[in-house]
Amino acid sequence: MKTIGILGSTGSIGRQSLAVLSWFPDEYRVKLLAANQNAALLAEQAKKFQPEVIALADPTKYKELKALLPDFCGEILAGAEGIEAVSGLTVDMMIHGIAGMAGLSPLLTTLKAKNKVAFANKESLVTAGHLVMSLVKEMETVLLPVDSEHSAIFQCLLGGKSGLKKLVLTASGGPFRQCTAAQLDDVTPEMALKHPTWNMGAKVTIDSSTMMNKGLEVIEAHWLFDCPYEQIEVLIQPQSVIHSMVCFKDGSFIGHLGKADMRIPIQFALTYPERRENPLTELDFAALGRLDFSAPKKDVFPLLGLAYEVGKAGGTLPAVMNAANEVLVYKFLAKRIKYKDIYRYVAETVANHENTADPSLGEILAAAAETKEKLARI
Repeated sequence: MKTIGILGSTGSIGRQSLAVLSWFPDEYRVKLLAANQNAALLAEQAKKFQPEVIALADPTKYKELKALLPDFCGEILAGAEGIEAVSGLTVDMMIHGIAGMAGLSPLLTTLKAKNKVAFANKESLVTAGHLVMSLVKEMETVLLPVDSEHSAIFQCLLGGKSGLKKLVLTASGGPFRQCTAAQLDDVTPEMALKHPTWNMGAKVTIDSSTMMNKGLEVIEAHWLFDCPYEQIEVLIQPQSVIHSMVCFKDGSFIGHLGKADMRIPIQFALTYPERRENPLTELDFAALGRLDFSAPKKDVFPLLGLAYEVGKAGGTLPAVMNAANEVLVYKFLAKRIKYKDIYRYVAETVANHENTADPSLGEILAAAAETKEKLARI
C-alpha cells in the first residue's frame, strides 16, 4: 500500500485528492495531512483517513483542532514549523496543493526529502523555478503536474520531445473573453467571479478572468518542460475540453481532451504511468457538438503579455509580479480598487523594481515581502 501526504488538504486540490484516494481504498494510505486554518475540516479529514500526523499552519487554531480530535492517536502539529516538519516526512507521493508563495518552502523541503511530488502550486515555479528544478535534478526525484494544462502537456509528451515545435496552453478565456477593453471599466467582483467553466477559489477565478493565471502557467510550463517562451503559445478554448496541446515540426498536433474535472489529472499523477478506471462519466462528443478557438485579445488581457516579459527577464521580477497581483486581487475583491487597477499597479510595480538576477531563496522572499508591504498602503 502506497503512502500519501497532502499539503493543503482542506483546499480545492486537497479535497479532490482525498476524493480520488477514496476510489482506491486498498491501494493508498494517507500518512499526513497539512492545512492552513480550517481546523474543523482538517479534523473531519483526520477522523476519516486516520493519518499518522496532521498539521495546521495557523497556530491560534491548535487548541480548537485538539478539542475536535480527543481520540486522535496521531501527532498534531501547528505553525510554520509544523508545516515544515510534515513536508519533510517521507511518503511514496506528496500531493502539494498549498496556494501561493506559502507553498514554496514546503515544496523545497519535501523535495529535499526525495519525495515524488504531485504538484499544483504554480507560484513556486513562477517565483523560484531555477531553485525548484535544480533541486528536482539533484535529489533525482520528479514533479508530476496536477494543473489540468500542464498535466495535459505532460501526457502529450509521453512519447518524447523529438521534433517538438511549440506548447499550446489552452484557456477558457473567463467571463470577459468576448469583451472589449472599454467594457472592463465597470467590472465588479461579482461579475469577475462568474467563471463559465471551472469552479475555483476566488483568487484563482479573478486571475482566470484577467488571464494572469495563464501568464503564471506560461512561466510554469517554461520550467517544467524546459521550453523557451517563444515556443509557448496561449489559445482560448472556451469549452475547456482541450486541456492543452503540443505541436510538432511536421505540423501535427497532439492534444489532451476530457471533462473539466480536476480529479482526472490528480488521479493520473497518483497512478502514473498506469491509467485506471474511476466512477466518472466520459466526455460525450456528440452532445458537445462543437469546439471553438480564438487568440487572446492583447488589450483585454494585458497581464498575459506582461507575464511573458517578466518570465523572460527572470530574476526577482516574477516574484514581484506574483506578489503584486496577489495583493491587488484581494483589494479588488474587497472593492478597494477597480478591475483595471490590477494591471495598472502590477505593471507599475514591475517597472519600478530593481531586478536581481539568479536570486537566492532569501532574495526572492524579500522581494515579494517588500512588494506586498508597498502595495498594502494603496
